[in-house]
Amino acid sequence: MAAPILSGVRKLLKHVHFATIPRRHRHKKKWFGDLWPSIRVSLLSEQKYGALVNNFAAWDHVSAKLEELSARDFVNEAISHWELEPESGQSGAPSPASWACSPNLRCFTFARGDVSRFPPARLGSLGVMDYYLMDAASLLPVLALGLQPGDIVLDLCAAPGGKTLALLQTGCCRNLAANDLSTSRIGRLQKVLHSYVPEEIRDGNQVRVTSWDGRKWGELEGDTYDRVLVDVPCTTDRHSLHEEENNIFQRSRKKERQMLPMLQVQLLAAGLLATKPGGHVVYSTCSLSHLQNEYVVQGTIELLANQYSIEVQVEDLTHFRRLFMDTFCFFPSCQVGELVIPNLMANFGPMYFCKMRRLT
Repeated sequence: MAAPILSGVRKLLKHVHFATIPRRHRHKKKWFGDLWPSIRVSLLSEQKYGALVNNFAAWDHVSAKLEELSARDFVNEAISHWELEPESGQSGAPSPASWACSPNLRCFTFARGDVSRFPPARLGSLGVMDYYLMDAASLLPVLALGLQPGDIVLDLCAAPGGKTLALLQTGCCRNLAANDLSTSRIGRLQKVLHSYVPEEIRDGNQVRVTSWDGRKWGELEGDTYDRVLVDVPCTTDRHSLHEEENNIFQRSRKKERQMLPMLQVQLLAAGLLATKPGGHVVYSTCSLSHLQNEYVVQGTIELLANQYSIEVQVEDLTHFRRLFMDTFCFFPSCQVGELVIPNLMANFGPMYFCKMRRLT
């Protein structure tokens, strides 16, 4: 199975001409137009964070403490507003099944323009940390995945662990496979799980941590999962601007950078092959590059149709953008999926995510 994917990816790369990723910000001005100066200055400014409440801690007490800081739970606030909207003018809205968010997630942020910082998380009375600090936009792929109770879930590129933790917070995972090829990054994931998840869940049958080559997952466990998160390695645009250590834009990593779209297509293809027909996949990156975002999604769908006669449908996330537009700044012109762009008033992201349903 791996050989057809690899040969198909090579043909695809030649066809759509995205074998090379532009250096740092080349072409981004053209792609984002008048938005680029704002995005650029926001990337260079201090990032904003959210506090994901740990449901394994005394979550009601933790939420009350965060409210005392004048932070707000952006997830439940948005969902409450949506549910309270009048029926008029919503005749064209998607059915509840298609726009349901993953449940039980509580994430606090400060209001637009408020650059306050959350204090470091502390060990709570139940022996686990109270909350996890993360770019709040990183929660959107997990919310979009729309977990349901009893789901069998795969997090294909799980480290360093924020999204894996969020998946567990939903309480929906009958089984969760958390995988990452990098053994050093797996160590960071294990540390997160140890700090935030009770031992009986962490060491029981519910969570399985592996360090396999994600590109081969379709062979290892094909047609197995209800929901799959494919949060691929990417150029990590914000990190690359601020950190020289392990920076993918270093000259010595040019070849690796050029091969990223091939790796991303292989990982997304493997994630879709591991999904049951009728199941859902969310693909995500923390890159602004359309070569790593829309092109990878469209190319992978084409690849699976041609190589395996597997039909994949992109889900419309317009409603999702409307739901969270008070917290995040979204790029208005994605061909498929949604992209959170950094903005000084809401300096989250970048975070691209696209939801797909495997039909056959």
